[in-house]
Amino acid sequence: MKIEFWSDIVCPYCGLMDHRLHQALERFEHAADVQLVHRSFQLHPDLPREGVTQRELLERAGVPSVADQVLRPIERQAAVEGLAPYRVMDRTLGPTDLAHELLAHATGLGRGNEAWTAMFRAHFGQARKLWTAIEVLEFAAQLGLDRAEAAEVLDDRRYRARVVADQHEARRLGAGGVPFLVIDGSHTINGAVGTDRLLAAMTEAWDAGQAALRPLPSVAQADGVCGRDGCAVPGTGPS
Repeated sequence: MKIEFWSDIVCPYCGLMDHRLHQALERFEHAADVQLVHRSFQLHPDLPREGVTQRELLERAGVPSVADQVLRPIERQAAVEGLAPYRVMDRTLGPTDLAHELLAHATGLGRGNEAWTAMFRAHFGQARKLWTAIEVLEFAAQLGLDRAEAAEVLDDRRYRARVVADQHEARRLGAGGVPFLVIDGSHTINGAVGTDRLLAAMTEAWDAGQAALRPLPSVAQADGVCGRDGCAVPGTGPS
């Protein structure tokens, strides 16, 4: 069974979903037969390369109240689920194109899942900036990737087309933001959901695949989703 997971490194719901997805897989009896594939989705490609703080971004959007309505609750929920510290407010956001290209490189080396999780931890756990080539290469070296090879990858932009194609594919499948998951090509999850619901979706997709590969409905009422205009929970505005 294949699980495709579209996300962006600066999306707080995505970092939380990465954690939940791994927890669900630990509980899934057929986990050994699951192929997890991370795919790229850039939320803020137009941000300056030096980045902007989360507070500045909220002020520019005219929605400072979202900090208490949406973002601080994500931090508290992450702590409950074992992710602490998880810095959603006290961090800088920037364009993630180079980060995604490095992640594509790591995937080509068979270290994609490890690299994605490590980058989420670096950004939200340490408030790491990962926007410039220098910042991304420092991360690559700490991950144990060959720095010279990674520098060549970023310099010739060999994975740029793949990153762009990932985003186009997500749009084609109906993703309005991230996290966005497709399980076994038929079951979509648009937004963050809990570990139990992830596990239930995996089980349904597995059972359907074993039976007749019949289409499965999308999971509704997600906890939240992040788009180009920010992050939101049902009934609130974007952050």
